[in-house]
Amino acid sequence: MDPYVPEPLHAATWRFALPHTTAAVPLARALIRNTLADIGAPVDGDTAELLTAELVANAVQHTAGDEPIELVVELVPTGGWQVEVHDQDPTPPGGFSGPDGQGPHGHAPGRPEGPKRPETLAERGRGMLLIRALSADTGYRPTPYGKAVWFTLPPAEAAEG
Repeated sequence: MDPYVPEPLHAATWRFALPHTTAAVPLARALIRNTLADIGAPVDGDTAELLTAELVANAVQHTAGDEPIELVVELVPTGGWQVEVHDQDPTPPGGFSGPDGQGPHGHAPGRPEGPKRPETLAERGRGMLLIRALSADTGYRPTPYGKAVWFTLPPAEAAEG
């Protein structure tokens, strides 16, 4: 290997356009499940599916318009996985502070605020708690067309150890 050629930031990337409707949630679950299974990804597929569904549901519910939502799945250099959901609304997602610091791959994401427990009988408000609890890292970053909210998962053997 030539020492002067930088390693690619990601070993592999998959991009999927999803409709800005509730149909995007089961579609995203199937896409993440099949993508990870087809390549034999060493990651907890159930967790990836759950957290992806939460991000997509949030994008559908909390952003206006009918522009597609983009699901991006990336193998990161550590062997883990990053999942991003892109939407057209630049407003930071609920539960995140403004951009401050460096996230994965040099992004300047917003960082999750401390956990806020929803009311006991509330029907909503647990999605970001789940994402913070079950992912290795999470955040958001502005994009030229809105924002991307992301989470990372370690390789399965690292998650078990």
